[in-house]
Amino acid sequence: MISSFRPLVAALLLLTVNCCLLTETQAQTPKTYTSSEILLGLKKLNVLGSVMYIAAHPDDENTRLIAYLANERLLETSYLSCTRGDGGQNLIGPELREGLGVIRTQELLAARRLDGGRQFFTRANDFGFSKTSDETFHIWDKEQVLADMVWVIRQRRPDVLITRFPPDARAGHGHHQASAILAAEAFDAAGDPQRFPEQLQYVPAWQPKRLLWNTGSFFVKPGENMDGYLKLDAGGYNALLGKSYGEIAALSRSQHRSQGMGSAAQRGEALEYFQPVKGEKATNDLFEGVDQTWNRVPGGAAVGKLIEEVIRKYDPSNPSASVAGLEELQKELSNLEQLSHPSSSKASPEGLYWARTKQEELTTIKQAATGLYAEATVAESTIVAGQPATVNVDIVNRSAVVQELTGINATGLEVEPDTALHITQVRPGEAKRIVLRAKVSATITNSQPYWLRERGTVGMYMLPEQFPKGRQNIPVYPQGSSDVSEPDFSCHIRLIRPSRIRKKARPVAVRYPLPERELIGLAENSPVASLSVQVKGDSFNSIFLPVQYKHTDPVLGELYQPLAVVPPVAVNLPAARAYVFADAQPKTVPVTLKAGRAGVAGTLALTLPAGWTSTPARQSFALAAKDAEQTIEFRVQPGPGAAPGKTELRAVATVDGQAYSRGLQTIQYPHIPTQTLFPDAVAPLVKLDLQRGKARNVAYLMGAGDEVPEALRQIGYTVTLLEPKDLTAATLKQYDALVVGIRAYNTVDRLKTQQPEILRYIEQGGNVVVQYVVNRGTVLPDIGPYPLTLSSDRVTVEDAPVTLTKHPLLAAPNKITAQDFHGWVQEQGLYYPSKWDPKYQPVISSSDPGEAAKESAILVADYGKGHFIYTGLSLFRELPAGVPGAYRIITNMISYGK
Repeated sequence: MISSFRPLVAALLLLTVNCCLLTETQAQTPKTYTSSEILLGLKKLNVLGSVMYIAAHPDDENTRLIAYLANERLLETSYLSCTRGDGGQNLIGPELREGLGVIRTQELLAARRLDGGRQFFTRANDFGFSKTSDETFHIWDKEQVLADMVWVIRQRRPDVLITRFPPDARAGHGHHQASAILAAEAFDAAGDPQRFPEQLQYVPAWQPKRLLWNTGSFFVKPGENMDGYLKLDAGGYNALLGKSYGEIAALSRSQHRSQGMGSAAQRGEALEYFQPVKGEKATNDLFEGVDQTWNRVPGGAAVGKLIEEVIRKYDPSNPSASVAGLEELQKELSNLEQLSHPSSSKASPEGLYWARTKQEELTTIKQAATGLYAEATVAESTIVAGQPATVNVDIVNRSAVVQELTGINATGLEVEPDTALHITQVRPGEAKRIVLRAKVSATITNSQPYWLRERGTVGMYMLPEQFPKGRQNIPVYPQGSSDVSEPDFSCHIRLIRPSRIRKKARPVAVRYPLPERELIGLAENSPVASLSVQVKGDSFNSIFLPVQYKHTDPVLGELYQPLAVVPPVAVNLPAARAYVFADAQPKTVPVTLKAGRAGVAGTLALTLPAGWTSTPARQSFALAAKDAEQTIEFRVQPGPGAAPGKTELRAVATVDGQAYSRGLQTIQYPHIPTQTLFPDAVAPLVKLDLQRGKARNVAYLMGAGDEVPEALRQIGYTVTLLEPKDLTAATLKQYDALVVGIRAYNTVDRLKTQQPEILRYIEQGGNVVVQYVVNRGTVLPDIGPYPLTLSSDRVTVEDAPVTLTKHPLLAAPNKITAQDFHGWVQEQGLYYPSKWDPKYQPVISSSDPGEAAKESAILVADYGKGHFIYTGLSLFRELPAGVPGAYRIITNMISYGK
């Protein structure tokens, strides 16, 4: 029996760490709790049930249902998103792909902090819109995504799985369909020890009770009766939170700002419908047949009664009066843990799981009830591995009893041996500061999001290690062990007061950096450095503190952000820029170096493909101060031997014999914690066969944000960014063309008043190129001189064959051929018109496999002396990616009629 429990024990240690990562590592103002929130937490201690919601992207989840399940039913509620939303568009800034995925990850975490759920992911990459699950699984590694789902289910042990989408065309997106198909397969696989047996070294098999589809009127066929479905009212009001679940959901969903998901609050009845998919049938409730009380586990009845007693005596005006009862509860949970342990004659995996899960919750509740405030901060936002750091630990005792500090454990930090814990007591009302002299461990890697450390594929993110067969189980020693030493988890743990070192280890409380393979499913990295502060008042508490950077903004006030480990030197190339050569003239490639520490010196060079040269070949640099920057310019040009097409260049700095080739990118928005990324210092390098024609001066109106203006400058255009107020016929007359950015007719409200001026410019001989517009929410009915009906039609296969007409736009100044549509990224085009006035002339046609040809990727209309062009081609993606054909096509559009 003991051997059969080893996977469970290992899993529970992982679960403990994962819970901490999800609830405590967000760099933000340390969480404090109202007395009503403490009471809600106490009530949740008495509910033993878990539910997992599964869908494809950020913003797919049902935030109202998550809020209801987490706060009304008090269940362990989580959302498993297959992807991080990397393939979407960004309405708040220029970040796309990996940067957008990081933003949307943090938006999901911000949402979960409001609605009470937890957040998980698979390693699937959102490669863009997909029409079918077959197409999705052609790009995703289906078996690996399924394995990730099973891994998270086996860790979290949900009783009920809920999908957002059906497994068919009604889902409307191939990723949506795929998420439902995978959920059904994961439901079976999670409980089958023959599926993904390599995971069983770490987690036991787990079989959920049922799988349901959270359907609704938008999925139901006309005339279909929903009376036979399970239903519940998720629109209730939570007096302890002071909000209805519709109000909480609106706040949660409105965190998806990059996708424009701001939502209005809903109040009153809100019915949710559920169709059974797999598992045991239920007639009245989602959790029918699931015991959600402490009777669920052997020996748990006493725990349930004790929690009821604590709740009965709880005084909202004095939460600290409950601390003694919480201490008794902690002892009872510890007893239950030992009773349930594999070494016990009454071993119970269910009891062990819930005892440890609820101890995590109880730790937070005890600190909140005590009123103890603690934080660990540093004076700078970045640090190089191995460098010194001064950590300020601030503790405020807002309880009625003296708090004694008994020790501080440090993870990721090596505390100086002579540092002593000179503060032993904090009296009621006192605020004390402990100053720790330490350095960040030299073995810690840069703070790159773990899923971006390795270059992945179009469909999948990669980790350096998978689950190796034959690895030893993670050692776990239960409380009370007296004959073992604390295991080495390769983290740096020093007890600040040596006199207080315990001889009997309690490793259950140890937090440590997870190996790469065990990060699977987690939303983000663990903190660079953290502290565990041991406090003894009426009871013993161990408070987990991520080390953060704190500063005061003159407008926004006190701000917190994650401490980031950076390289000694960051090597930055201009973001989202391709170096495109239409001739042999050299171009300037600026490389900006930024010092991660003081006194960095070395050399910088460009790595180029055969036939290309740079001047100089190598350049020395010296950066005296931390954060100092130096920009070195190289003149790059193709020689006679340079092959046409797309390759890449890389910038490499060498310091003390070590090569560095990553930049530093900071993403800052007010609704998410600051994020630090380290993108590869590479850029597309393109040699083009391109004629630019007579057009030279281009006006550009930005829409939702893109990098097209810089791409046009790369091929020699003079590009002027205009404000909407400048869109007058008189102003536009000086330009050869006006190019309108993506979604401008969705996001630029002033186009309603400026449209007549734009049409007058065209009529007088101007040329206007409008990039894709979403078919809903346009600021005016007609975006062109003649009627056209926008739709959601698109061609998602990047290299779908293209049929070319004999339209003059394809003839000059560049002869466009099918070759110009090779090597495209993510998708060929989107939001094609479904109907258009006969005055519009189609230019090309293409289609996804099995579909009718779509002819409206480029529509051209003559209007007066000028021309209007609408294109749904994904030029905003192709140009920054350095796709040669995209440059030739947009050049012909700008030059049309010239």
